[in-house]
Amino acid sequence: MSAEQAAAPRRHGGLLGHDALVRLTRAGVVLLLFAIWQVYGAFFADKDFVSPPSAVAVALFTHIFSDGAVMRAVGLTLVEVALAFTASMIVGVGLGVLIGWNTGARRMALPVVLLLYAIPQVVMLPLVILAFGIGPVAKIFFGFSHGVFPVIINVVAGMRNVNPLLLAGARSMGASRLEIARHVMFPHMVPSLFAGLRLAMTVTLIGVILAELYVSMAGIGYYTQVFAQTFDPAPLFALIAVLAAIAIVLNELVRLAERRVTRWRRVGM
Repeated sequence: MSAEQAAAPRRHGGLLGHDALVRLTRAGVVLLLFAIWQVYGAFFADKDFVSPPSAVAVALFTHIFSDGAVMRAVGLTLVEVALAFTASMIVGVGLGVLIGWNTGARRMALPVVLLLYAIPQVVMLPLVILAFGIGPVAKIFFGFSHGVFPVIINVVAGMRNVNPLLLAGARSMGASRLEIARHVMFPHMVPSLFAGLRLAMTVTLIGVILAELYVSMAGIGYYTQVFAQTFDPAPLFALIAVLAAIAIVLNELVRLAERRVTRWRRVGM
């Protein structure tokens, strides 16, 4: 056995391997936190404000999954988030390409986009209500207003990071603007694009939930407010757990889409 082969187990964390050791450590930390939460919630916390994980797990089935109204609210929130994110992606990519393609357009429009992005979106909620009322359209638009700006900014950043020598080489070989965009600019802006999409997915969900908290009679945000106002922490924590699971799944879907689109980069490495 060579020295390199003998050193391999040490580099990979011994018998378990480095990745397995990392996963076990993460699982141990999570289990420890849940154990602390269980002890605190069961023996020390005020039952009107904190419930232990065991009570939350029971409430997940007795108050969330078995309640048709709550499950319809979860489905409504998913639809609103999907529509808001889709609109953010389409509009954000379109405007990002238009702004990033031309230097003059970038100098004129990008400061305006950054200025609008710097404004806390929650202060715009009253204007959204005045414009769209308190129905689903207002929640979708408010989620869209959160998600569109990260997409625009990251698309513009990705287009600016393209090596000018690649663009000059493509032009010298007679490539059209469309061919340059497809074969040169798009592949190099994909990492920035998906970074923007991940951030957009997160803030779109936040925008929809915020709108449901304040201007809605339906959705996850509305029921979290109901459970909080009635001092019913077990279903409240259960609904928050559902919301966290939704956020993880949506983010994972974006990550899988990124892996599929950028498969050529891993093949070429």
